[in-house]
Amino acid sequence: MAPLRGPKAGMEEPELAGSSPRRFTWEEIGLRTGQGHPQQERWLVIDRKVYDISQFYRRHPGGARVISSYAGQDATDPFEAFHIDKGLVRKYMSSLQIGELALDQPSFEPTKNKLLVEDFRELHTTVERMGLLNPNHLFFFLLLLHILMLDVAGWFVLWYFGTSLVPFLISTVLLTISQSQAGFLQHDLGHLSVFSSTKWNHLVHEFVMSHLKGLSAQWWSLHHSQHHAKPNCFQKDPDIAMHPSLFALGKILSVELGKKKKKFLPYNHQHNYFIITMPLLVVPVFQFYSLYFIFQRKLWRELAWTLTYFIRFFLFFEPLLGVTGVLGFLLLLNVLESILFTWISQLNHIPMHIDYDNNMDWFSTQLLATCNVDQSLFNDWLTGHLNFQIEHHLFPRMPRHNYWKVAPLVKSLCAKHDIEYQSKPLLTGFADILRSLKDSGELWLDAYLHG
Repeated sequence: MAPLRGPKAGMEEPELAGSSPRRFTWEEIGLRTGQGHPQQERWLVIDRKVYDISQFYRRHPGGARVISSYAGQDATDPFEAFHIDKGLVRKYMSSLQIGELALDQPSFEPTKNKLLVEDFRELHTTVERMGLLNPNHLFFFLLLLHILMLDVAGWFVLWYFGTSLVPFLISTVLLTISQSQAGFLQHDLGHLSVFSSTKWNHLVHEFVMSHLKGLSAQWWSLHHSQHHAKPNCFQKDPDIAMHPSLFALGKILSVELGKKKKKFLPYNHQHNYFIITMPLLVVPVFQFYSLYFIFQRKLWRELAWTLTYFIRFFLFFEPLLGVTGVLGFLLLLNVLESILFTWISQLNHIPMHIDYDNNMDWFSTQLLATCNVDQSLFNDWLTGHLNFQIEHHLFPRMPRHNYWKVAPLVKSLCAKHDIEYQSKPLLTGFADILRSLKDSGELWLDAYLHG
């Protein structure tokens, strides 16, 4: 076993050409998580190669927390899932390589299901061979066009018919839908699934996210990538960071919270106060935090795009509604989009398994944390195809128009390994959010009183 190093973590020399690579065991790698002793060491494995990211992780283009979430673990599957030009990335990673797995070591942790991991990697190869990761540019162009048409229609109704109640309500509905659909399109771009080029995905992402929605594209990408890397894993997935400050989430974490006698809010009533908290506040809070992020990171190009969003909104609607009216209208649209976004995004995750990271294989991690909503043309459109949440999480770069094609293959793999593939009606999904919050709140209360 290689000795544990002291303060100069991350200073391993790269392998010299022609020399025999250093060999490591999973036991050694599992100690290098950046947690405990030695504090600063972070190693991970990709395709049997061992990389020391102790100094690099803070400079990782996808964010420090994303790559750090796999420290001490095999990261082959997330590496394949997130990167377009893997050859180029490997070229830059070569200086971080410090060795390889020992010859007697399996290609991934021995605690993982060997057959399941191999079957999923075979499925991933099949998906690439079928061209299911290739985008249809016409599909995404029509999506953008329909968003722009909704945006223009929302303004035109007020301009032509006036600001009485009925035109105002129609305009509000059109603009709320436009914002919601723009949110799903920026999601596609953030996942690099619209263009084959990373550069073009990023550029158009800034336009859609910052100009059409007034939010930071880079902030969203860094935040959302963490969610995909370790969904529903407490302290690694920022989407469940409201535990325990606002909610007690998941059976395991709720019982733990109760036994520790921790009570920030009356969690046994959280299924009631959820309705008047998250759905109303998420997007408005995003708006303010996004501006803070832009200034903090000095993202001046994103700032310019974001300012064009607010300038455009005021130029179009201030003559119709006045200064006070346009500010109120902007807030109203943010709140309405927030309601739509929160219910749609949370039905796939809050009712599912929530726990600490147990270093499970990629396929099991995603299936435990996600569920689908039954397919229909309406559900596809309303949710931006995120009713195929399972397929999206397994293949985050896959263009959404191909989810239905891969779904039967995913179901077949689930059946083979006796893994539940959950799909439910849309309204059932909404109800399950409240049901799961009620259940976890009651578990917390029981452990708090009697644990």
